Amino acid sequence: MKISASIVLYKTDPLELEHVYQCFIQSQINFQLLLIDNSPDDSLRNVLVDDKVEYHFTGHNIGYGRGHNLAIKEIINNSEFHLVINSDISFLPNVIGTLVTYMNQHAEVGQMMPKVLSPEGETQYLCKLIPTPFDLIFRRFLPPSVLKKRKERFQLIFTGYDKIMEVPYLSGCFMFLRTASIKEVGLFDERYFMYPEDIDLTRRINEKYKTIYFPDVFIIHNHAKESYKRGDMLLIHAANIIKYFNKWGWFFDLKRVKTNQKILRKLNYER
Repeated sequence: MKISASIVLYKTDPLELEHVYQCFIQSQINFQLLLIDNSPDDSLRNVLVDDKVEYHFTGHNIGYGRGHNLAIKEIINNSEFHLVINSDISFLPNVIGTLVTYMNQHAEVGQMMPKVLSPEGETQYLCKLIPTPFDLIFRRFLPPSVLKKRKERFQLIFTGYDKIMEVPYLSGCFMFLRTASIKEVGLFDERYFMYPEDIDLTRRINEKYKTIYFPDVFIIHNHAKESYKRGDMLLIHAANIIKYFNKWGWFFDLKRVKTNQKILRKLNYER
C-alpha cells in the first residue's frame, strides 16, 4: 500500500523541511512525498534528494489549495491515502500506521486528524464546528471574556479532546485523507488563495463520510499564526473568508445548522 503526502512550500526553512521528512523516514512506510514550491526561486530544490520525494517548482505563489491540488491530481489513482501536511509538523513513527489501521477498519471514515500539541505540550484546539461569520470575523473585535462560552462550543473544548469524535471542521495542518473521498467530493476549492480551504474540504467530505478526530496518537505543530502578526496576511485571510461565506452563505446556511446540531447532540453538549 502506498501512502502519498504533499507539502506546499513558500520560503520554507530547509531545516524544518528536513525534520518533517525524517518523520516520514522513521515511520517505515511506503510513501511518496510531493513538494510544491511556491517560493520566488527554487533554492529548496535540493534540500531533499530521494527517490521518494518529488519536487515541483511553480514559479510563483499559486496558493495553498491549488498547490496541494497539483500533488493530489498526480497521485489520486495510485494512492489509497493522502496526507496534506504543513512543514512545521513533527510526528512519531507510529502515527501514520495507526491512522491507516483505523481507516482500514472503518470504511465510513474519509478524513482523520490526530491530537495536535504545541511544542510546549499544550493541546491546540483545532477541532471545530462549521463556522458562522461571528466565529471567523466578529470575534476578533471582542474581548476574550465575552467569547469564552462561545469559544468552548465552537472549538469543542467542552469535550476535553480526550475521545474519538466526529468533527465537521478539522485543521489543514494535518489532513489524513482517504483518496476515494476526494474523488467523490472533489479537490480543494481553488477560489481560496489560503486559509478557509480546509473548512470547505472537510465539510464536503463530512457530507459523504465521517471526519474523525483521533486522540490516540498526537503530532506537534509549531503554529505561527501569521494572520495575527502580519497586516498583509490578515487582509488575505479576510478576503478569502469573505469568499467562503459568499459560497456557503453568511447567515442562512442550513447545512451548517443541521451539521452542527447533529455533532453537538452526539457530543452531549449542554447549553
